Parts: sequence; structure tokens; C-alpha cells
Amino acid sequence: MNFKDLATQLTRLYERLNRAQKIIIIATLITVIGFVVFLVLYTSSSKSSNYAVLFDHLSSKDAALVVQELEKEGVPYKIPKDGVIEVPRTMVYKVRIDVASQGIPKESHVGFELFDVQQFGSTDFDQKVKFLRALEGELSRTIQSLQPIESASVHLALPQESVFVSKTTPPSASVVVKTKEEMKLSRKQIAGIKNIVAAAVANLTPENVKIVNEYGEPLNEPGLDGIDVELAKLQIEYKNRYELAYERKIVNILAPFIGSKERVVAKVAIDFDFAQRNSVEERYDPENVVRSEQSLEEKREGVLSEQTGGVPGAVSNIGPVQGIEPASKRQKYQKSTTTTNYEVSKTVSNIKGPFASIRRITAAVVVDGKYKPSKEGGMDYVPRTQKELEKIASLVKQAIGFDAQRGDEVSVSNFKFEAVARQMEPNVYKSTLSTFYSYIEPIVPLLKYLLLAVVLFIFYKKVIVPFSKRMMEIPIEEKAEGETVLSLEEEEHESLTEKFTEMRKKVEQQLGLTEEFSEDELKYDILLEKVKEMAEDRTEEFAALINALIRDESELEQSASAKTKKESS
Repeated sequence: MNFKDLATQLTRLYERLNRAQKIIIIATLITVIGFVVFLVLYTSSSKSSNYAVLFDHLSSKDAALVVQELEKEGVPYKIPKDGVIEVPRTMVYKVRIDVASQGIPKESHVGFELFDVQQFGSTDFDQKVKFLRALEGELSRTIQSLQPIESASVHLALPQESVFVSKTTPPSASVVVKTKEEMKLSRKQIAGIKNIVAAAVANLTPENVKIVNEYGEPLNEPGLDGIDVELAKLQIEYKNRYELAYERKIVNILAPFIGSKERVVAKVAIDFDFAQRNSVEERYDPENVVRSEQSLEEKREGVLSEQTGGVPGAVSNIGPVQGIEPASKRQKYQKSTTTTNYEVSKTVSNIKGPFASIRRITAAVVVDGKYKPSKEGGMDYVPRTQKELEKIASLVKQAIGFDAQRGDEVSVSNFKFEAVARQMEPNVYKSTLSTFYSYIEPIVPLLKYLLLAVVLFIFYKKVIVPFSKRMMEIPIEEKAEGETVLSLEEEEHESLTEKFTEMRKKVEQQLGLTEEFSEDELKYDILLEKVKEMAEDRTEEFAALINALIRDESELEQSASAKTKKESS
């Protein structure tokens, strides 16, 4: 690309513009350059004076102390919103350390850093108080780190230990939380906070942890009438969700042959039992299984040994008496014992009831009728027959899982839907338009591009072309002031010259002169002839011109004489 030729063309284009066009172009360039310079300077200045957050979520007391300290040190600051203080980015860390060394903010939570510095002579009571403060501060920090929580405060009640178990008091805790805007805690989050606090304190149960919000309202706790508000809301949402699902199911089943979803209305009411029942079931198997078997068998045979017996005395000590023969006794003994242990099989089942069980379902369904063309050209409404309504009721029962023993009810009615009836009325213009649209529908995408091309062409012809012509048009030179009245056109000058040349030749030939006329004299004669013609044609203008010349000449003579007198004096 030849920049020299480009610069030459731009210069020529600029020279061809008139004064107004030049002023507009120069003013536009100056405005654009000034705007760019302003943006650069503003961006650099904003970067150089960029502020960063020093502290946020400050209480009013701590914010006042921080501002007082910053004003004392002469540090510039900004307060974009309540509880937030900003300082220049380059000074954030230094100012934060300086302010923290003064013990500010004072209302922030302290943790186990309390034990970093040991004080000489501290008692056991002081250590217990420090431990309680540190534990509360750590729990507050932990809860405050959760996403929905803006600020939190924990208070623990730890009873003194006792050697008597009957006099032992369980610990308790209270938590005050402030949630962020447009956020709230769910039941699971509340239970999680309770478990966090209970797990951090020995012998503390989640039931002894109470949570309230910034308005003093208990969270996930029964109200004055003993009703758990959060649980009641959950039950209502559960009921509404199931009813809406049943209604959609009914509409989706009936819409295809009724005509459309706008021609079916279904409302379902479900009676839920939210009482949860947990049961334990034991089952014994009647078929016994042998677990162990034990058998015992005894057998004895032979004669009993002779034994000396009798009344204590001399005879028994001497032994058997002669002449008396002992009787011989024979013995046979047999014993058998069998023990069988059977195993009784048992099944133990812990059954937990569902969150809710359905007691009863009632459904009310309203369907539109039929429409047939009439002789007059309109649409006549035809109600549905009883047989059709019975079929619709059968479909509805199957869709909701109808159970007669449970007491379910289904009601199906047929009514005329006025809004649908008005839409069914014939519209000649609408039908014609729809017919026309059906013809041009295949070429609609092409028409879009064609319309865009037409708009661009009109814009080019009406805006771009006139503007370019106006920018490129040659400026008309302004007529010089005081244009001479006595001016000869080039063609007239040439014709007169030729005429007088011919006249001169004729005079020379007739008079026999050989000496040529002077060119200046010839021009003078031509001009004099032109003046005579103008004096005859434009007598008034010529007289005015002579008067103006005489007046100018007299003024010049007067001024010259006045100047001469002044110099002589």
C-alpha cells in the first residue's frame, strides 16, 4: 500500500471540501481524540486510586473505631455500604495490621489464640473462663463460615461436674444466626448446625441446642401451639406437589381425544396421613432344626460282693457265724438316656413407616363437549353422552390408582367452555390469512433475507449515497467582491479582434499603407468600441459607474490635500 498516494488523495479530497465541511471534519477528529485521551487518563487515574476492602461485616461500634483510627493516621478511606470500609489497595495490609494491633475490631470472635499468651498468676477460674470464650468463638467462626450465614454467636452453658450421678445437669447451648439477604436455612442445615455444636461439647445432645434468627424466632422448633412450623410447611409442599402431579397426569391422558389441554380441567385432593409408625416384627419358623443331640447309656452285670453288716457289737465284729450260709445274690442293670436340642429359627424385622401414606383421593374433572359445523356456517355445541363420560371416568380412575375400599371418589362433568366456543366461531379473514400463510410458509426463510436486503438497499440509497455525494461535491468559489463591470468574454474578444484585423487589412489595401498597427493600440480600440456599445445598451449603469469613479477621485484628492496641509503645518 502506497501511503504517499493515499496522503495525496486525502489532501486533494480535503482541498475540494468547502469551509463548513472542513469545520465539521476537524471538530469530529478533535472530539474523538479528546474522548480517547479522556478514557486513557480516567482509566489510569482509576487504577492508581483503586480501593480495596479493609474490613467488612463490621458492627456500628467497630466501624466507628476503625474510622476514628484511620482519620487519626491520615489514611484515606471510603464507606461504599454499611459495615464495609475501603482503603487504597497499596495500603490494605499495612493499615489492617496497624488497626488490628490496637485491638480493633473489638466485637470479633476470639478463639483458642487466647492461650497464646500466658498470664502469670492466673487462677483455675480464669483458665475455665478463657476456655469457654475460646470454644464459643471457634464455634461461632465455624457456623459463620457456612454459605447462608452472615453472622453467628454461640453461648454455652457448661454445668459444674458432680460426683453424684443423680445431680448431674446436662450442658446446653444457644445459637443466634443472621442469614444473608434472600436466603434461609433449611431443616437439614439447622440440624447440621445443631450437630456441629453438640459434637464440640462433651455430653451435649442436639436436643439441648436451641437456634434463633436475628428476629428472635426459633428455628425448627415447635410453636406456641406445639406445631413444628418447618415440618408443617414441608408437609404442605409435599401434598401440593403430589396433587399437581396427579392433575397433570389426568390432563395428559384426556387431552389427545378431548381436543387440547385447554379443554380439560382437573383438580385432585389427596388426604395424607403424615403419622410415621415404626414397628418391630418377629417371625418363628415352624419347621425345627436339630441343633445338638446327647445320648447316655449305662449297663451293669454280675454278683454283689459280700458285705458285713448288722447291729454294731460283738457279733458283727467277729464276722460270719458258723452254721449260717450267706445267700448268693446276682444283679443285672441297664440304663439309656437320649437328649435332643432343636433350634427354633426367628426373624426380627424393624419396619419404618413412610413419610406419608394416602388415606383418600378425590378427583373432579370437567371436560368440554364437541363442536360440529352448522348449516349457517358456524359451529354448534354437542354435549358428550353418558357413555363417553363413563369411559372418561374409567380412565381417570386408572390414572390415579382408584381404590374403592379406601373411599376414593371420581367425578366427571361435561360443560361448555365459553373461551373455546368463541375460538371455534368461523373467521373468514383468519381462515384466508391462514390459507395464504400455508402457501408462503415454505419461502418464509427466503423472504426474511429478501426483506433484509431491501432494507439495506434503501439505507444505502437514502443515507450513504447522498452523504458521499455531499462530501465529494466541488465547492463553489465565491464571487470576488467588486467584480469589474467592464469585462470581455473570450469569444467576444476573439470575434472583435478578427473583425478589426479584417478592417485593418482593408484600410491598408485602400490607403496603400505598409506600416503595421500596434497590438496595444488595436486592443485599446477594441476596448473603446466595447465601452461605446455598453454605454449605449446600459446607459444608467454606465452613468452610475462614471459617478462612482468621479466621487472616488474627488475623495482621493481631498484626502491628499488634507495630508499635505497637515505636513506643512
